[in-house]
This record gives sequence, C-alpha cells and structure tokens, in this order.
Amino acid sequence: MSHCPRTCSWTDEANSQQTLADGMFRMLIQQALFDSEVVRRKKKYSYEGDDIGELAVDFSIVWDGEFIIDKPASVKALLYNCSVQRESCGLCLKTEPRFECGWCVPERKCRLRQHCTAADFNWMTAGSRNIRCTHPRVTKFHPVTGPKEGGTRVTIHGDNLGLRFQEIAYGVRIAGVKCSPISSEYISAERIVCEMDDAFSSHPSPGPVELCVGDCSPNYRTKSQQVYTFVTPSFSKVSPGSGPASGGTRLTIFGRYLDAGSSIKASVGGGECQFVRRTAKEIVCITSASSSGLGSAFITINIDRAEISNIVQTYVYVEDPTVTSVDPEWTIANGNTTLTIMGTGFLTIQEPRVRAKYRGVETSNSCSVLNDTVMLCQAPGVVNWRSVPESGERPDEFGFILDSVQSLLSLNGSTFTYYPDPEFESFGPSGILEIKPGSPIILKGRNLIPAGSGNARLNYTVLIGEEACLLTVSEGQLLCDSPNLTGQHRVTIKVGGLEYSPGTLHIYSESALSFPAIVGITIGGGLLLFAIIMVLIAYKRKTRDADRTLKRLQLQMDNLESRVALECKEAFAELQTDIHELTNELDAVGIPFLEYRTYTTRVLFPGIEDHPVLKELDVRSTPQNAECQH
Repeated sequence: MSHCPRTCSWTDEANSQQTLADGMFRMLIQQALFDSEVVRRKKKYSYEGDDIGELAVDFSIVWDGEFIIDKPASVKALLYNCSVQRESCGLCLKTEPRFECGWCVPERKCRLRQHCTAADFNWMTAGSRNIRCTHPRVTKFHPVTGPKEGGTRVTIHGDNLGLRFQEIAYGVRIAGVKCSPISSEYISAERIVCEMDDAFSSHPSPGPVELCVGDCSPNYRTKSQQVYTFVTPSFSKVSPGSGPASGGTRLTIFGRYLDAGSSIKASVGGGECQFVRRTAKEIVCITSASSSGLGSAFITINIDRAEISNIVQTYVYVEDPTVTSVDPEWTIANGNTTLTIMGTGFLTIQEPRVRAKYRGVETSNSCSVLNDTVMLCQAPGVVNWRSVPESGERPDEFGFILDSVQSLLSLNGSTFTYYPDPEFESFGPSGILEIKPGSPIILKGRNLIPAGSGNARLNYTVLIGEEACLLTVSEGQLLCDSPNLTGQHRVTIKVGGLEYSPGTLHIYSESALSFPAIVGITIGGGLLLFAIIMVLIAYKRKTRDADRTLKRLQLQMDNLESRVALECKEAFAELQTDIHELTNELDAVGIPFLEYRTYTTRVLFPGIEDHPVLKELDVRSTPQNAECQH
C-alpha cells in the first residue's frame, strides 16, 4: 500500500494526479508515449474533509481520460492528515512511524517535519529520546464516589496522560489519597485506571484527581475540575421479604449511595445474589439456592473493600411451590387457552411461566397468580403445529418455570395433550356470504371440539364487524345468531391465540327493491309530487277567489248593518215621541185601572173569555161549613 499525507508530492512509475470523488480515490494516469517510454512528472495530491484522518482508497489506470487500462484490487493508496483526529501531543506521537507525523511545539499541532518551523528544535517524534508531552489534562473520570475503605477502580480520561506507563505509575492521587495505576488497563496518553487506597480517616474530604507525568513540575502536572467524594453506603429495606429455597427471586435492596465504587457483590445467607443493576437508591439481584435450608438469611453487600450489612433486614427462604393439578390437561397446537393450576406457594413466585417442549422445540407462556394456591396460565403453543395428529399428542416435556425451582420444570407423569387447531371454511371463492337480517350464520369447520378430557371446551368468539354474536358450537360448525345489522361486515373468529376470517358477511334488508322498481317508484313519486303541486296551485287560486267573495259579503253586511242601525234609530225616535204623547195624556186624564177579576183573568188567561175556571161554582154548605160560618 502506498501512502501520502493530505497534501504531498509523490513520484510513481507514471505521471499521476489523484482526486476524491464518490468515496473512491481515483488515480488518473496521464501518459505521453515516446518510443514506448513513459515520461514521468511529479504531481500534487489532495482531498477534502477534516473528519477523516486516514483513508484507504482504490485507484485505476485510465488512458486518455476514459479508458480504464488497469484497476488492481490488491493495490491501495492511503491518504492521511497528521492534524486530523490528533489534536494532542500524546495522540500525535502515537501515530504509526510510517506516517512520519510529529508534534510541532510552537504551533501545538501535529505536522509533517517539513511543515513545522525550525523542525530541528521544535518537532518531536515518538522515536526521539526522553520526550514527554507537556500540559496533561484530565477531562473526566468515573466513578465520582466511593467508600473510604478503598479498592475503588477509578477510570481517568484526558489528554497527554503520559506516553509510557512508567511516567504515571506513581503520580496519581485522588482527594489526597494515593491511587495505584494498573498497567494492563493503561492506554497511552488517553486513559489511566487506578485503584484507590484506604483513606485512613473517618471523614475524608472530597477532592480532585491530581496527576503528574514524570515529575510534578508545572508543565507536567494537572488537576481535574470534578471532585471525588467518599461516601458510606447502607441499606434499610429489601423486597420481597421471602422466596423459594431454590432461589431465583429478583431481590431489590433499598438504601443510600448504593451506586458508589466500581464493583459490587451481594450475598444472601452466604450464597451469591447475582447482580442485575443498581442506582443510588437500590440494588437488584437474583437470589441463589439456600445453602442452609429454610428460614431467615442475612444480607451482605460488598462495594469494593467496604462490607455492608443490616441485622434487622433479613430474607426468608420458604418451601418451594408445588403443583397438584392442571385443568384442562389439553390445549390446541397454537396454545393460548386458559389453564387453571392448583398447588401451593404461588405467591412467592414473581414471574411464573408454563413451558412445553414438543419435538425438541421449547416454548413458554405467561401465568398470573390469583392466590397462594391458584394461578391461571396461558397454554404454550407448539412450533410444528401442522404435525399434531387429530387424536392428539403429548409433548416431550410439560412443566413450569417458577423462579429457579427445578422440580417443576417437567411434571413427571403429566398427561397434558396437544390437539390440532380448529380449521374453518371460507365463504366461497368470492369471500362474501349474503343473508337476511335475523338469519343464523353457519361457520363450517373441523376439529372444533377437541377430544380432550374433562368438561372444558374451547372459548370461541365470533365478531361481525365489531359486534360479537351468540354462539352454538357443534362438532362441525359454529351457529351464530345474526346481530341487528345491515350492510357488509368482516367476520372474525377468535379461539386461543388464533384469529381467522372466512370472509365478509353481507346482510341485506328484505325490503330491498330491484333497480326497475326503484326507477318506477321514483317516477311515480315525481308524478305524485307534480299533482300535489298542481292541487296546491288550484287551491290557492280558489282561496283567493273565496277571499274576494268574503270581502264583498263583508262589505254588504257592513252596509246592511248601517241601514238597520239607521232604521232602529228612527224607530226609537218615533217610539220616544209616542211615549211622550202618551205620558202627556196620562198626566191629563190619569192612569186607567181595571177591576181585579178582569186584570187577573187577562194576565192568566189572555184571549180566553169562557175558561171553566172563570165560571162561578155553586158551593153547597155542609154542617161543618155551617159550623165554620158560625
């Protein structure tokens, strides 16, 4: 591989010019042939971009700007730029010797020798003797907290952190405490990993990282902006408080400063608690099997060299859970049917699962605990579901994953059986079934009622669009009562984890009319509307005529009333005159009076002169009358 800096001169067997285009370095060969000889000239090469320090590119030999003569796959040209991605002295001096890069002290940049002013005095390379990079700098370090007992491995990142391990082997202190660098973790100029010593103080003060490269003169010494703090981790609570003796419980330990230090180890009853994660307030780990049987176990946490315990907070190992029955003891190949599990000790299990291995392939599904003796599980399916015979087949293994309880991973003597999945016929080639409202929907299929033991049956759900229908299940079909819907709706059958659509259901109304009938009704309706409009127009005309007649009659009545009123006035005036004359006569002559008998007869019997009552009756006198007379 040939190589050159970003801007350089290069003499090749042919005059050459290189450019960077579309990610490929292309070498254009300009040749002048004179008697089969190639005239060679020096050319300058360059590429654009400050984010690529080294770039290996292909090249091709092109004749006359168009014709590729050769493009050797084994030959590469390497372009590079000393200053790109080598901003510090340490990174510059770590460059491979073949690039001939060095640190130009006045410019504080990585340069080629010819580009550095007074290179004999100001240009340093990795091959020089007794060279060191000045101005080391710590950019960050972690962790920033740790126990005062020490043992914390602190990782320090920065620039110019020495070119050789010997330069920093004894020059690191953190918060005033010695930190011993580890040679196997050291990356020249970039990273130092050191282990903290004991602080030997009950309350050590926080402080920065202090680093000396070779010696502690000002040009070779630095302090970090961050500070390191000594803390005292502790814990005050554990959850859950108990678990099976076989272990596997996800234990959460709550406390303070639990993220301090670089390493952590937790143990329960002397057995390791497998670390999962931690924050400042909690540690999560997985318990191991009890080494001392059932009962309480002390919890111990080791953070680096600090050991933390709490005699009040303990963890209790209890008996492993047991399984006494599974109902039903069968499912379909797809699984996801509900199984009721009876047993003991289920409340101590955090994430129970049911498992099965069928023809060498293991599957599992989730369970939910109802109480300490009952849990519900979704049956696991099988991968090779097409191979399940209609008569059913038992899996290789069937059991439960209950934390780390090994005894229930495979139930000995289990009769759990898999049956083939139900299959349904589609709604014909068109995929549409037309029915009348209220008509039952018949969904034909096979394997609808597996021949499993017990009284359990598959739980089918049929949706017409988004609405479920009432089902009757038989061996070869599902009878679904049509919901009160019209139009087209997708039919969906759900059972276990299966979801199948035989097609679309078209529910049409009985009153639906044909197109000619619709046209006829439309025309008839139009004619009826036209007739109604005409009647309304005629009625309006008649009403207008009636209004005119009424007004005329009203006018005549008004005239008649006026005349009658006038005549009444005249008659009244005449009457008043007659009465006046009569009054005058009465005043002169006096009021005539009739005899009582005559007045009464005329009042009671007007116009009758010979009424029987008017006749005088002879009344004979009796002794009593005579006595009365006396």
